[in-house]
Amino acid sequence: MSNRFDKVVALCKRRGFIFQSSEIYGGLGATYDYGPAGVELKRNVSKRWWQHMVYAHENIEGVDAAILMHPTVWKASGHVEAFHDPLIDDRVSKRRYRADLLIESHINRLRASDKAERADFVHERFIAALHAGDVPRALHAIIMEEKIRAPDSGAFDWTEVRQFNMMFETHIGALSGSDSKIYLRPETAQGIFVNFQSVLNTSRVQIPFGIAQVGKAFRNEIVARQFIFRMREFEQMEMQYFVRPGTQQEAYELWRERRWAWHMGNGIAESRLRWHVHEKPAHYADAAVDIQYEFPIGWQEVEGIHSRTDYDLRRHAEYSGKKMQVFDQASGERYIPYVVETSAGLDRTVLMLICEAYREEMVDGAPRTLMTFAPSMAPVKAAVFPLVRKDSMRERAQAITRVLRRRWNVMYDEKGSIGKRYRRMDEVGTPFCITVDNESLAGKGVTVRDRDTLKQERIADDQVEAYLAAALQGWHTGDDDS
Repeated sequence: MSNRFDKVVALCKRRGFIFQSSEIYGGLGATYDYGPAGVELKRNVSKRWWQHMVYAHENIEGVDAAILMHPTVWKASGHVEAFHDPLIDDRVSKRRYRADLLIESHINRLRASDKAERADFVHERFIAALHAGDVPRALHAIIMEEKIRAPDSGAFDWTEVRQFNMMFETHIGALSGSDSKIYLRPETAQGIFVNFQSVLNTSRVQIPFGIAQVGKAFRNEIVARQFIFRMREFEQMEMQYFVRPGTQQEAYELWRERRWAWHMGNGIAESRLRWHVHEKPAHYADAAVDIQYEFPIGWQEVEGIHSRTDYDLRRHAEYSGKKMQVFDQASGERYIPYVVETSAGLDRTVLMLICEAYREEMVDGAPRTLMTFAPSMAPVKAAVFPLVRKDSMRERAQAITRVLRRRWNVMYDEKGSIGKRYRRMDEVGTPFCITVDNESLAGKGVTVRDRDTLKQERIADDQVEAYLAAALQGWHTGDDDS
């Protein structure tokens, strides 16, 4: 990992964004807990996604499906048969890797070394391997012929490539056996598809319309590193948009445009976003593209937009015996809708915002670390300080805090010097710090410090709420001030 990424991870623990899960017992691999700052950031992302995806569209409804589902759901969806990763082991380090990612990294290294012709040749072989009848053998052949070494040990001593199903199994009921086996859902989309007719029958929607969901998913990732980027328990923000067959391309382009704009609206620089077209779309898709972000660990996917055809609804109709059709009164035709999916990783979006916001700078000869979150995303909107621990200052500062907390997450802090308190808030990404000082006691208002510019201005006590509302609204066009 890069030095910058290590610093980001360290700050996340130091300032209460993200902790290793079960850390007092040595931790559990690829599982993490969100601390006080992290849970606020995560809720802000989820809230803004719901606002823009559901409330801003009159033809999109929400659901919250159960994590545990009938096991036939996963047979119909193809997960039991096809939800595999090609894995290979390094015999020296005993580490396991995804074979496809090893080859992709090798291609990127060739391009970085100005070996474009060789990179193109390997890339063509890679695409052919993904479409081969025996994918593991084809990928293994590339690794062997290109002499790709293990990233951690540097050894060239590989096992064969094997397919590994990533679904977590569990059992339902008092007894454990084949009849009681079920799965923790590996994606949230199927909870939408099995509820398609129920939503259609209970909501005043018609084609085209969408169903949105934010929820947990679980994958038994063997190669699960890079902090919260790849975890075994994670959250997805997904929307399935149901359209008339033949119109899916138009909807696909529409949602590509909207989802790109949403990420930029979160404060992400466009120069660190790019499109990545799938070399081999999933078995259910006729088109697929990812939005990637340039993390300190390289370009990685944060959201996928997929044209899923009618695969899911058709398969569930076949396995359940229930109709998944809609009736078009104008034409008198019945058909199974096609689906365009937007699927964003909530945890990956949080990590992207943290990486984007992280800054280091020098102020008056001293180093300063700050998080430059857009105020709509900042975990703490404002902090209120008494300059010193005087009863009169404390009471004034606490009264202001109580007023502001009716609308926002606001922190009160009286410990340490005012400079140290400013630095703590900078590292959490708090946009404004409000200080009650001696002039405040003389009726001259309070000072408000801007996180990014460090400028301070004095405003009247009774204008603090209005000032903060206007500042938060003004910094993020199109959002409310929450």
